[in-house]
Amino acid sequence: MASQQHSLSYVGCNFLRQRLVLSTLSGRPVKIRKIRAKEENPGLRDFEASFIRLIDKVTNGSRIEINQTGTTLYYQPGLLYGGVLEHDCSPSRSIGYYLESLLCLAPFMKHPLRIVLRGVTNDQVDPSVDVLKATALPLLKKFGIDGEGFELKITRRGMPPKGGGEVTFACPVRKVLQPIQSTDPGKIKRIRGTAYSVRVSPQIANRIVDSARSILNKFIPDIYIYTDHMKGTSSGKSPGFGLSLVAETTSGTFLGAELASNPQGQGTAVLPEELGLNCAKLLLEEIYRGGCVDSTNQSLVLLLMTLGQQDVSKVLLGPLSPYTIEFLRHLRSFFQIMFKIETKPSYEELQGGEKVLMTCVGIGFSNLSKTIK
Repeated sequence: MASQQHSLSYVGCNFLRQRLVLSTLSGRPVKIRKIRAKEENPGLRDFEASFIRLIDKVTNGSRIEINQTGTTLYYQPGLLYGGVLEHDCSPSRSIGYYLESLLCLAPFMKHPLRIVLRGVTNDQVDPSVDVLKATALPLLKKFGIDGEGFELKITRRGMPPKGGGEVTFACPVRKVLQPIQSTDPGKIKRIRGTAYSVRVSPQIANRIVDSARSILNKFIPDIYIYTDHMKGTSSGKSPGFGLSLVAETTSGTFLGAELASNPQGQGTAVLPEELGLNCAKLLLEEIYRGGCVDSTNQSLVLLLMTLGQQDVSKVLLGPLSPYTIEFLRHLRSFFQIMFKIETKPSYEELQGGEKVLMTCVGIGFSNLSKTIK
C-alpha cells in the first residue's frame, strides 16, 4: 500500500472536482498549486471552497490544507462516511455542480447518504437537478445501485442570482458494482420534459411548451412536457424560467438537454418562445450525437465502469466532450486504468454523429467499509 500513498501534483484550477473525487475514491493524496495565481483575485472561488467543505462533510478523517492566498490546496482523503447531512451550496454555481460529484461518491459510503442541498437548482452553467434526475439516476441503476432509499427530489426551486432552492438526495450503498454492456442506443420512443417558472407569470411555462412542441411534434407523437409553477416559499428568491427535456429510447437510454433564462439583471431578456425552440434544438443535437449515455454523464459512466468488478464493461458514447477526455487522463493517473477506444463511423443503423465504443476491465473496487449483512 506504500505506493498508494504517493501523492499526485497538479497546477491550476481546472478540473478541481475530478481530482478531489478521484483522490477520495483511490485514497491517493493530491496537491494542487497555482490556483488562479496570476489573476487579480487569486486562489479558490467561493463555490470551490463550498465544494471542499462538502467533501469534508461526507468523509471522515480527511486532511485539507490551504495556504493563506488560497492558491495551493493539499488534500489527503479520509474514509467516505455518509449519513444524514445538510449543505448550503454557493449561489454562484448551481446544485448540479455539487450533485455530479456526489453521484460518483454516494454508492461507496459507509452509511447510506441522505443530504439536503440548498442553493440554485437551475442555471446556465451546470446540469440542472431535473436533468440529473432524469438521466443520471437511471444510469446508476444499470450498475445495480437501486433500492427504496434512492431518490432525488426538488422541494424548492431556486434561480440565480440569489438561489433559495432546496433538493434532497438519498442513495443506498453498494459493496460492488455490476459490469455493463451498453452498446445499443436504441430508437427514440418518447420525449418528456419540465417547463418551470418561478416568480413570473405561470403563463410563461405554457408558452415554452408550445414553442418546444412546434419543433418536436414533427418527429415523434409521444411528447409530454409538464409545467411546474412554484409559488410562495417554494419558488426561491429570484425570478426565472426554463425547460429541461429528456428523450428516452427503446433500450432505456436517456438523453437530456436544457436551457434556463438569463439571471435577473444580467444580459438581455429571453423570450419564452425562443427558449423553447432553442432547447428543442439542443435536444435534437444531443440525439444526433447519440450513444448510450448523453454528453453530461459521460464521465460518470466511465468512472463506474472503472470501479466495477474485474470484468469487461462496454459502453457506446457519442463524440467525447473535452471534460470527458481530461477525465480519462485523470483515471489513468489515479487508477492506472486505460480504456480501449474504438471509433464507430455512422452507418445505416447508427444514425447521427460518429460514435465511440469504450471498453475497459474494472479494477474490482469494493466498498471496504460496507459490512455484509
